[in-house]
Amino acid sequence: MTEQGVDEIVDRAISQKRTVKDILVEMRDTSELMVDLAYSALLTNSKEISDEVQKLEAWMDDLQYEIEGMLLLSARSREDAADLAGISHVALAAENIADSADDIVDVVQRGIGDHPIYKSMLGESTEQVARLHVSENSKLLDKKLGELRLSKTLGAYIRAIRRRGGWIYNPDKDTKILNGDILIVKGDLQSINGLKEML
Repeated sequence: MTEQGVDEIVDRAISQKRTVKDILVEMRDTSELMVDLAYSALLTNSKEISDEVQKLEAWMDDLQYEIEGMLLLSARSREDAADLAGISHVALAAENIADSADDIVDVVQRGIGDHPIYKSMLGESTEQVARLHVSENSKLLDKKLGELRLSKTLGAYIRAIRRRGGWIYNPDKDTKILNGDILIVKGDLQSINGLKEML
């Protein structure tokens, strides 16, 4: 990343009044989602899901620059620097988890996942993860997750939503489905196919 790119990331964090805690929480949620998606991509040999992991890894890199910049701006004394070093280590650990998730999906990206020996080692997975796009004709459009009750009616669970370059992790019952959203969904094949029909 260029120096200008890092400057823009830090400027954005300052203008949005993001705190170090906000960034750490987002790093935790992102790395957690990445591990979940990486294993799902591996078990189902899904290039689509592995692509999402790689996009999230690039996002984590930006978050790492963002938190480093915010920590540097926060230090006013030697004691501050010592205290903030611990937070920096936590952020680096989250980034390392994200890098490891990216390493996991490398198997799928390189096309090794459909080798017969590889398939026999992993076996079939009953749980599926899908990346679904919400179109303007979707039956889900502008509805809240609470009113859709997808987990009860279909057995599908929306793990995350990618919306306009950002992410909503573990969306709650008040989260609305919008046109253009990318849904990361977990469930068995039947429940995911049912959700695809609604989309």
